Amino acid sequence: MKKVIVITGASSGIGEATAKRLAKAGNPVVLAARREQRLQAIVADIEAIGGQAAYLVTDVTQREEVQALADLAVEKFGRIDVWMNNAGLMPQSTFDQLKVAEWDRMVDVNIKGVLYGIAAALPVMRKQQSGQFINVSSVAGHVVHAGSGVYAGTKFAVRAISDGLRQEEAAAGSHIRVTVISPGAVATELTETITDAAAKKRIDALYDAVAIAPERIAEAVDYAIAAPEDTSVNEILIRPTKQVG
Repeated sequence: MKKVIVITGASSGIGEATAKRLAKAGNPVVLAARREQRLQAIVADIEAIGGQAAYLVTDVTQREEVQALADLAVEKFGRIDVWMNNAGLMPQSTFDQLKVAEWDRMVDVNIKGVLYGIAAALPVMRKQQSGQFINVSSVAGHVVHAGSGVYAGTKFAVRAISDGLRQEEAAAGSHIRVTVISPGAVATELTETITDAAAKKRIDALYDAVAIAPERIAEAVDYAIAAPEDTSVNEILIRPTKQVG
């Protein structure tokens, strides 16, 4: 059965790759990000291969915009089967640099963005008595390194939020599944959010050496979605084979 899939952070990287893969398989997709021209181009690419796609310019830190995204999906396609909370930022710096504005932004996007996505889609899925959340965490949601404390904290939070939601929906018998995807180094624009020069040089060197294509993560998302409805793939941790930490 084809599924209506909403993806935030869909203008590049993992979000774009996942949207194109799932749309190619015949699933209607609703894409969200802040860059309208990128969203328009991706929708055009999907429609060119016969797929169905819509988009809405969305800032996931604004609850009303995330709610509007859910409303669009229901209005255009009648339901929401999968909601992928993919939007995220990865600034890196040691605490003594006091990059408080970056901390605030990470909390707003990486944590509140996920919560707002849940708030927007959960009532729809409860009414349907079916659905699935795909929440993107990170290897940094499992392992903390110096310079990544705040980022790691936000990604640990995604895992905690996701498991709390999973337990509640299992107890409610709502048939709503929850999956966490935790990627390691993936060749995306994520490193562009690093403003500390030394940290960026270090992370760029790592990514240049080991990063895998975002399509690898899209494959994992596809696998989790395709699992039988009585089976919930709760977490997938994906590192490049060459990545140590």
